[in-house]
Amino acid sequence: MIPYRIWGEGPFSVVLIHGGPGAPGEMGPIARELSVARGVFEPFQAATSVRGQVCELAAHFPEHVTLPAVLVGHSWGAMLGLLVAAAHPSSVAKLVLIGSGPLDRIYAHRIMETRLGRLTKDDRDELYLLQKTLNDPSEPPSSACFARYGDLIARADSVDPIATEPTGFAFQSALHRQVWDEAAALRASGYFIEQARSIACPVVVIHGASDPHPVQGVVGPLADAGLSPQVHLLAACGHTPWIERQARASFFALLRREITGPARP
Repeated sequence: MIPYRIWGEGPFSVVLIHGGPGAPGEMGPIARELSVARGVFEPFQAATSVRGQVCELAAHFPEHVTLPAVLVGHSWGAMLGLLVAAAHPSSVAKLVLIGSGPLDRIYAHRIMETRLGRLTKDDRDELYLLQKTLNDPSEPPSSACFARYGDLIARADSVDPIATEPTGFAFQSALHRQVWDEAAALRASGYFIEQARSIACPVVVIHGASDPHPVQGVVGPLADAGLSPQVHLLAACGHTPWIERQARASFFALLRREITGPARP
């Protein structure tokens, strides 16, 4: 797989960080929108550890990115962006967290509870079976199972989604398991809050009001780390703002303002 895509014309001062882990190409619609006015760099993560992904992403900076850059991450990509901003504070002008996963494990249990409450009984039963299969350490994760699991999760995570175009890249199921298992353990240890204390740039939180990932799980831990993020809560919006029919226009307008507005002095 190619290690990155570039959009628009340089300088490339906006870096989009996809979620998953293991969902390359998901930020394509954002890259296309922003690249009308700004050069955008979209790296793909291939490393199979959290530290590896931090180093891998930062390794692109000297050659491909105009620094200091604005990092824009979605879901796991938001959490990864936080770690990169903490490890390389002089390279990051602003950190934008879109639909970030909780940064403290005490908020994580609410996610699946909310999702299950939005699904039919048949869908819930199927989700339980898929979870059992995907969590079996004796079996390699199946791409087909991950795809169906992702479909059900996306249904629960959205409010009024538009039809989405294929990313053109396969979901990396083995990478997902390896990286997320480590990330969950690090979150339980307080690692994300500890690392956030080293962030030196402004932090912006963009979150759907109906995202099963509670926004308190992002804002609260950031406050615990001594940060005061600017928070934008989008109405009629789930986990992925750019696919939400009622929120996507205001999301893109907000994001354009944030990447062009004041960053670090």
